[in-house]
Amino acid sequence: MTTDMLHTEDRKTIVREAYQAVTSTGGAVACKLYGDSQLSLVPAPARDMALGVANHMAFADIRPGDHVLDIGCGGGIDTVLAASSAAPDGVVHALDFLPEMLARTQRAAAEAGLSEVVRTAEGEMESLPLPDASVDVIVSNGVINLSPRKSRVFAECARVMRPGGRFCVSDITIVEEQLPPEVLVHPAAWAG
Repeated sequence: MTTDMLHTEDRKTIVREAYQAVTSTGGAVACKLYGDSQLSLVPAPARDMALGVANHMAFADIRPGDHVLDIGCGGGIDTVLAASSAAPDGVVHALDFLPEMLARTQRAAAEAGLSEVVRTAEGEMESLPLPDASVDVIVSNGVINLSPRKSRVFAECARVMRPGGRFCVSDITIVEEQLPPEVLVHPAAWAG
């Protein structure tokens, strides 16, 4: 018998339930983070489901033909932006562990005319469903903080990235000592 000291499944359940409960942000997050030229490329349903923490896509330097991995694609806003830059010969692997988010990303890619560029994949960031050295760029927006095994996520990113690849991530960090205990141990803290 093994004991998971990180309570991985409990944390995944909390994150899953929190994100399944989100039906729309009404575009408020997207309008706050992204510029008009970026938003003009993204269908409204993807803008309305933006849940990121920053606009790292402005620095991702995605080029035509790049193979990109979007970890935690959510509603698809960053996937569509990456696909717009990588098209027509590139590929964007949109990864999420929630089928509902993958369906939203597929719809957004189709509406943006990028279905041929976007490949959705259900999976976990601690065990990326991609071959070694298969992507040029990894992007992620406010997702890696949700993993109880962050070192495993980074090891997987190193495994799938080609030599010379680029890693462009936005995320949140905290100094645990600055949080009151009731916040630090609350289950909602694991859902971002």
